[in-house]
Amino acid sequence: MSAASFPEGFVWGVSTSAFQIEGATTAGGRGPSIWDGFSADRAEACDHYHRHTEDVRLMKDLGIAAYRFSVSWARVIPDGCGKVNTAGLDFYDRLLDELLAAGITPYATLYHWDLPQVLEDQGGWPVRDTARHFADYAAAVHERLGDRVDTWFTVNEPWVAAFLGYGSGVHAPGRTSAADAFRSAHHLLLAHGLAVQALRAAGAAKVGAVVNISPVLTPAQVSDAGRELSEEDAEAVARIDALANRQFLDPMLRGAYPADLIPLIERHAGLGHVRDGDLDVIARPIDLIGVNYYAPLVVQAQPSEPADPAFPGSEGVLFCTVPTAVTAMGWPIVPGCLSQLLGRLSREYPETDLMITENGADFVDVVTGDGIHDVDRISFIEEHLRALRSAIENGARVRGYFVWTLLDNLEWADGYQRKFGLVHVDFATQKRRPKDSARWYKDVIARNGLTETRPRRPTLETVAARARVSRATVSRVVNGESSVSSEVRATVMRVVRELGYVPNAAARSLVTRRTNTVALVLSVPRQGGDPLTAAVVQYVTSMLEGAGKQITLMLADTAESHRRIASHVEARLADGVVLLPPDRADTLAERLSRTGVPIVLLGKPAVTSLVPYVDVDNAGGAAAATEHLIARGRRHIGMICGPMDLTSVQDRLAGHRAALHRAGMSPILAPAGDLTRASGAAAARRLIGDNPSLDAIFAAGDQLAIGALRAAQETGRRVPDDLAIAGFDDVDAASATTPPLTTVRVPVADQALALARLLLSRLEGRHVTSVVLPARLVVRDST
Repeated sequence: MSAASFPEGFVWGVSTSAFQIEGATTAGGRGPSIWDGFSADRAEACDHYHRHTEDVRLMKDLGIAAYRFSVSWARVIPDGCGKVNTAGLDFYDRLLDELLAAGITPYATLYHWDLPQVLEDQGGWPVRDTARHFADYAAAVHERLGDRVDTWFTVNEPWVAAFLGYGSGVHAPGRTSAADAFRSAHHLLLAHGLAVQALRAAGAAKVGAVVNISPVLTPAQVSDAGRELSEEDAEAVARIDALANRQFLDPMLRGAYPADLIPLIERHAGLGHVRDGDLDVIARPIDLIGVNYYAPLVVQAQPSEPADPAFPGSEGVLFCTVPTAVTAMGWPIVPGCLSQLLGRLSREYPETDLMITENGADFVDVVTGDGIHDVDRISFIEEHLRALRSAIENGARVRGYFVWTLLDNLEWADGYQRKFGLVHVDFATQKRRPKDSARWYKDVIARNGLTETRPRRPTLETVAARARVSRATVSRVVNGESSVSSEVRATVMRVVRELGYVPNAAARSLVTRRTNTVALVLSVPRQGGDPLTAAVVQYVTSMLEGAGKQITLMLADTAESHRRIASHVEARLADGVVLLPPDRADTLAERLSRTGVPIVLLGKPAVTSLVPYVDVDNAGGAAAATEHLIARGRRHIGMICGPMDLTSVQDRLAGHRAALHRAGMSPILAPAGDLTRASGAAAARRLIGDNPSLDAIFAAGDQLAIGALRAAQETGRRVPDDLAIAGFDDVDAASATTPPLTTVRVPVADQALALARLLLSRLEGRHVTSVVLPARLVVRDST
């Protein structure tokens, strides 16, 4: 086949970051960074500090032409300012020499989120001096390494560092202040500008910055990019684009903040931190922008929606889940958005060269005796490279592509569970093992492009023909049956390895007699779960039918229906079962789990080891609601519990108790017989009557909380002045109560999508674990 070539001189590389791979957090005089204390996992990571020679050799073997790494500020200047640690620079000295000896071009990033802890203790990025210290650090690094680094990137993804680190608090240092987030964003931009000055003064030839850019679309535009928007949706898209993208691109490349962003900054942080001359410094000329692309941001206007803490000023904007293929992180896979993004950047900032500095995906990898066959990752990268090539053909000035990432690593707050690497790392032994995607990428680099047509994946028939055996024999071998002779097994496995064949459902079905049918079993929930049930039916059906499965809908509402469902599954009339929700203390889930047919549950069962399940963090959500009430000065908090045979209620009670215990407070409980408004009103009246000093109520469900609002009205208690009330679930009525109800949002669509993905993984024979999704506190007027 002819090659779909990229331009001559196109740069092919991989990217990493210091904290995620280096380990050795106390070696060679390194000081602590904000991530050392924040990360729940120990930071040995990939021990790249001691194994960099092996890793460079690995890159050379894979044909990698360029390596983008980051320098640890805490390793070079442990206190963030002042004395330079020469031992820290010695490590990067050795690394650069190894890279150049291997013919690999170094690209250095000066800041990839690992601020020295000493500077954070002095105020961190919200403080202006941090930017000045960064410029001094940049100069010190260049003085030692500048003779060998090809291209310098100042900061990596400043939006993440500012708004996840200081706004939502999900990244280090874990602070939650909209004002601090906006100030941090400006000082990161100022740090970039000051570092550009310092690097240019020292003689650096090529300087740029790396930004994470996500096209902002409505759900309809994901499949139809040209769809016209309503005035409300257009405003929502523009506002999020200003917060996520233009807040950084426009100051760097145009010397000004977007006009529509300035009122948001002023409302949350004032404008005192933006001083005369700052934007001139920030807009110092650069040679290129590094683009990190993973997924679009999908939004639509929703008037009652509170602001997302990561996007201060996003009130009235709903961040949407779309029913498309996703990575193991749950990020939608939309390669076409990369073409759109690059086209936009080339039109709006035509003088600036571009480079894809990160693009990759987390998938669940299965380690087998004959390799790690990460077909999904290969497909992801290939589709994005095709989108990139299309953009280049249409005039985008893109000079290179760096896969994220070389090695499976320490994925920030997600620890070691995420697998983005081309190379598998066994963290117990630090053994490296290239995946199929690494070898595939090596071929792409060697030909400077892709094949014109997508190579067909080897099929069961291809393997059978080359091995000169039947399809059934191949199926028996890949399914591990002992009836096949060792000689035939060896022949088949040799062909499997030669062709890179990955067994699929069809191969296994010859032995297991699969039906390609999935049973979707619905019980009648007591939690007011109609929206969740509807979402599961919609998304699970859509995803499973998209994967070639037929759906059998079965209702589990009587003992006879349970017997009929169990018989259906025991007879192998379904390949898998999605069961929801396990509200009752019945034995259906237990009985189905004994059939050997893959089953997944919506909601945590009483015996959690039975089968994989998808649930929300009920305990964490309840703790967040309780902590919110405590932070508002409430000291006598009652809880309406709901039926205690529900696992979700038990977990919500546990989270509530834990938050009270941490605050040195005791629980005041009122059980409810069911989850209705009438039960909530009755329980609230008891709480108010028995506890005259009661100043807050947390209810285990929104219907209970709405009943409590009614009871407060009846007893003359003013909400929130006399009595704050919070619920759980964020049902549609929660934003329409008087006053609107503070509650904990349950991610309905995400649960449904996770269920479908979990079952598909089980049907493919992959190892899976239960999924617990975060539940977010939505603060409204009732507290």
